[in-house]
Amino acid sequence: MSKARAALVASTIGLSVMIAGCQHYLIAAPGETSVAVYPDEQTYSKIADLKKQGGIGGMIGGLGQNFTAKQIDNNTPVRIVTSDDLGDVIEVIDGPNKGISGFVPKSSVAVNF
Repeated sequence: MSKARAALVASTIGLSVMIAGCQHYLIAAPGETSVAVYPDEQTYSKIADLKKQGGIGGMIGGLGQNFTAKQIDNNTPVRIVTSDDLGDVIEVIDGPNKGISGFVPKSSVAVNF
């Protein structure tokens, strides 16, 4: 294979990867089958703080999560709308929950190239 042809093939592959982009998807915690998607970062922070307290506060945090967060299946493809140090605002792009958006912590999103 000539150098020019190899360069053309490499450029084509690189362009294809760039056009396709990388795919983000939700990843559940070990032992879980879904990811909690919160309406916003403030709600997530409040619920996480309550759960850290343990006892009654932790139980209230668990109940709060059940009422405020939507449970989305593991490995659901998403688009990242915005991102910060704590997590990402995502939009579900495929599956039965397509169109749902909300906040998830950083540990709940993975990249598939």
